[in-house]
Amino acid sequence: MTGMWLRLEWRRRGRSAVVLALLIAFALATVLTAVAGARRGLSAYDRLSALTRPSTITVLPNEPGFDWDRVRALPLVEAVTTFVVTGFSLDDPASSAEVSAFPPGDDHIFEGIEEPVVLAGRLYDKTRVDEVLVSPAFSRHFGRGVGDQVTLRLPTPEEARPDSAPVPFTGPQIRATVVGVIRSPWYVDPAGSSRGGVLVTPALFEAYEKNFVGPNQEGYVNALVRLRGGTGQIEPFKRDLAALTGRPDIDVWNNVAEGDRLRRLIAFESVCLLLFGLAAFVAAVVLIGQSVARYTAAAAGSLKTLRALGLTPREALRALPGLPVSSAAAGAAVAVAVALAASWWTPIGSASLVEPAPGFDADWPVFGAGAALTVLLVAAGSAASGWLALRRTRVPAARSSLVAAAARMGLPVPVVVGARFALERGRGPDALPVRPALASAVVGVLGVVAAFTFANGVQDAGSHPERYGQNFQLIGYLGYSGQVFADPAATLRAVTADPGVTAGTTATVGVAQAGATSITLFGLHDSDRPWRPVMTEGRGPRAPGEIMLAVSSAHRAGVGVGDVLALAGPRGEHGFRVVGLGFIPAGPHNDYDEGGIVTASGYERLLPPGGFKFLVAFAAVTGDPAAVMARVNAGFPAGMGLLPPDPPVQLAQMLDAEPLPLALAVFLGLLAVGAVAHALVTAVRRRRHEMAVLRACGMTRGQARGVVLTQATILALTGIVAGVPLGFLVGRALWGVVADTMPFFYRPPLAVLALLLIGPVTLLAANLLAVWPARLSTRSRVGHVLRTE
Repeated sequence: MTGMWLRLEWRRRGRSAVVLALLIAFALATVLTAVAGARRGLSAYDRLSALTRPSTITVLPNEPGFDWDRVRALPLVEAVTTFVVTGFSLDDPASSAEVSAFPPGDDHIFEGIEEPVVLAGRLYDKTRVDEVLVSPAFSRHFGRGVGDQVTLRLPTPEEARPDSAPVPFTGPQIRATVVGVIRSPWYVDPAGSSRGGVLVTPALFEAYEKNFVGPNQEGYVNALVRLRGGTGQIEPFKRDLAALTGRPDIDVWNNVAEGDRLRRLIAFESVCLLLFGLAAFVAAVVLIGQSVARYTAAAAGSLKTLRALGLTPREALRALPGLPVSSAAAGAAVAVAVALAASWWTPIGSASLVEPAPGFDADWPVFGAGAALTVLLVAAGSAASGWLALRRTRVPAARSSLVAAAARMGLPVPVVVGARFALERGRGPDALPVRPALASAVVGVLGVVAAFTFANGVQDAGSHPERYGQNFQLIGYLGYSGQVFADPAATLRAVTADPGVTAGTTATVGVAQAGATSITLFGLHDSDRPWRPVMTEGRGPRAPGEIMLAVSSAHRAGVGVGDVLALAGPRGEHGFRVVGLGFIPAGPHNDYDEGGIVTASGYERLLPPGGFKFLVAFAAVTGDPAAVMARVNAGFPAGMGLLPPDPPVQLAQMLDAEPLPLALAVFLGLLAVGAVAHALVTAVRRRRHEMAVLRACGMTRGQARGVVLTQATILALTGIVAGVPLGFLVGRALWGVVADTMPFFYRPPLAVLALLLIGPVTLLAANLLAVWPARLSTRSRVGHVLRTE
């Protein structure tokens, strides 16, 4: 019986079955690709770490001739690999800027630490000077892959000195072959990087050592260190390092904490992708579910004749889902094939930068579960629809109190009828998809408002550098590792004398220790027009015993405003009261959200003024920063002066994440358009008998069009009234999550233009969607419809 029924149904509704299968394939492929891509991205960094034995910390003594063998001998140290601070440039392909991934300072590279995954080719021979490894971004940007050659331009020994001015390198040329493309947590392309990096061999450093560290080894060799006990051993390691070297001011970066920040960003992007998949799933259930229900109801009518001949209800229910389930199975197979092909382009966003195995990936738990769930849902929905269609009882239709109130108020008939079409589902064959249409309208408006609110936060941070602490337009380095290039007091007088400079300060920069956390301290010098940092809470330091902490350093140290933080330096340990939290200038040893600011006398409590890491000057200007920079730099020696600060990598990461909520909003908007259009067309078709009766009673064509326009307007108004405030709150919450993850100074976003336009645009779109159904409502022949019914 079931097989015979399937053959009959295929002959009658074969095209509809094919269309249903294609709809299921498209919707399910979207859902599977989104969910599998989110899962792949969410695990990317952990999978990369599991394969590469990543470093725990970066140790930066910045001391010529530092003995790393003594560090290797420490009991907590598992592996050490060093890198040279000086880089090189490229002649072929041409790149005037340094593109190196820090040349290795010894042959311990890839030995028990940062063992990279090889995406193409092989690892280089450490004993050869003519082989290099590159990052994926370098290969994409310059078009150089495995087997291609590049020409390296090394600095001369004098150009490699730490105090040398940044000039184009003029040292030896080395012709090298790209033998591999690699990736690890350290050797990874940062967000926003387009050029990538080149990693040379230890043999090249050994052959041209003076070209990397200067004629008398003045250059610096720092190191990546993997600790046996992970991050829990950072503080004991720092104590051992201070005892070994007599230097408690050595900067130690927590690489694991930086990885955790990247994980949080990837998690945000993955959640957006999962929400995209959820929205696609809901849309599929609503739209495809209605198609299945309509098919089943029509097929149940055909079975009524067989019921009279003895077909039992159980046999009818067994036969009804046959064709929809077959369509679902075929659509699911196609969807899995499409999702497998789409895996070549996942993961997306920041996760793509750390994916250890880019390319094809078969997430069979997701694909198998998604395909099985699709078939089960179609079978259950078809069986339930058939059971309802075969029942003889009739359930009273629910009435809307708003429609009843409109009728009592004596509103025009088109308004009352249109409100009924929009708010009352009805029953039986006249039932309308009221709830899906209302929910879709709300969700569509919510998504658009939330996305534009979020985008406003992104645009605000991108156009206002003070959101990440850059409330100064010029910055320059006056000294480096105890070497003074320019007198700070004279420089400050010259800078602040310029009429375009509104505030200027110089600072001595060093590193203090707060347990396992290294704190880069900026000791601000006195100024007539002092520069003030961006504060998120509290105020800046005024007394020697006060400190303003950057937000991430405060979080890692576990302190807040009012707490006392114990800091250790070469001059002993002292307590500093935290009087504020905020952002500070980013430097070679800190991001804008790491470090602290103290007064000059507070700095000298911990660190000798002559033992600084950097001498820095920064200035806030009005007008054209380039013009002010040209005037100020006229008094500096060649190759020195103040320059615009670089934007942080977090800004590029945020810009990479921005398209995901916007894409989700576009999808939700299209879902709302489709649901509203479907509701309008369905109302005209299923309620044509009711409209015919009203037309026979005197309703004009214009009033008939008014019914459909009223229905569309009510759907749009429901979306506006509920969706705008919810979208506003969701958009602000979404931006708050991103601002906290980056972090950025949180300014509540307000997308004024979007809020002003969303209402008129939604109403206009709904009424434009109603034009064609309204015309259909006036073209029906009243007599023919009444005779048919």
